[in-house]
Amino acid sequence: MTTPAPGTAAPDFTLDDQDGSPVSLHDLRGTRVILYFYPAAMTPGCTKEACDFRDSLGSLQGAGYKVVGVSRDTAAKLREFRERDGLTFPLLSDPDHAVHEAYGAWGEKMNYGKKIEGVIRSTFVIDEDGVVVQALHNVKATGHVARLRTLLGID
Repeated sequence: MTTPAPGTAAPDFTLDDQDGSPVSLHDLRGTRVILYFYPAAMTPGCTKEACDFRDSLGSLQGAGYKVVGVSRDTAAKLREFRERDGLTFPLLSDPDHAVHEAYGAWGEKMNYGKKIEGVIRSTFVIDEDGVVVQALHNVKATGHVARLRTLLGID
């Protein structure tokens, strides 16, 4: 598994959002980005994590961050997830997990004691110039946003 390390350029990508509109990382230059990868929309852990981001969005945006979620789900499922849970940040569809792989958010992991290949819950903080500032892998759905806020010095 390769992963962009802090101080290196974040891999660029273009993915469709929940409405089928393309979103490119290079279009977000000039903004700090929190890019998080999660296994599946509308599952308990992913819902908890997304709602934590939703509930912290005001302070994150106030500190200059844009939150973007990425999963393998279809745009239609992401739209349903966004509407169901009142999520107000973009959710991007990466069905072939190519962007997951570019960020080291896809690979072998343990699931209920078995080795499987799949999404590794990960978060990247990317600065205004497209450079990775933080690379966090194997994060827990519960408490992750609070930990991230502490790491970034956001109350």
